[in-house]
Amino acid sequence: MENRPRERISVKLMVFDLDGTLADTGADLAGSVNRTLQALGIPRRPDAEILGFVGDGVRKLIERALGEPHRDRFAEALERFNGIYADHLLDHTGLYPGVTDVLRHYGGKDMVLITNKGLDFTLALCRGLGIAGFFKQIIAGDSNEFMKPDPRLLLPLFGIFKAGPAETLIVGDGVNDILLARNTGARSCAFLNGLGKRKDLLSLEPDFTIERMIDLKEIAF
Repeated sequence: MENRPRERISVKLMVFDLDGTLADTGADLAGSVNRTLQALGIPRRPDAEILGFVGDGVRKLIERALGEPHRDRFAEALERFNGIYADHLLDHTGLYPGVTDVLRHYGGKDMVLITNKGLDFTLALCRGLGIAGFFKQIIAGDSNEFMKPDPRLLLPLFGIFKAGPAETLIVGDGVNDILLARNTGARSCAFLNGLGKRKDLLSLEPDFTIERMIDLKEIAF
């Protein structure tokens, strides 16, 4: 499935995920979660385990990291994490190779960022990494009441940008990105070398798969 033949498609609207798609945020997310756990006197978790909790927003990340034995400390942990991550979100985070080139290549198209990450963190990352100006809209996990893969996040954008589902491509490394495309009729492109699990992504049979972000240029025009 990873080597399925490619057809180049005409796209009007391009939707990108952030964590694990454009930006390699894993080290700073895991580090901030472990700093939070340490501050609460809770044992650290392996980075890989923490990264398996990513994708459904900060609240779910902290819930999963705490686990059942410490769920009563959620409010304290969330507050601690928000402060810690704000101070460390750009310590090791950078763009994946080829991202800037791809965003410049598609600079004439309507591009939107949709993430389940909180808006403050999202804007800080996008500005810090120099990519905020590429996007017509940045929609975060707390921008409204919906989060990926809820189709109500994307459906209004079809009208705003005058793009049909078949003219819309969602690029992401998580199952929520592929499911958002499926839930709205949009095309999906799975980035297989992000934070998401390759096996989970492939099991959903996305329309396209890429190993490197620069490969996106071979798919959409």
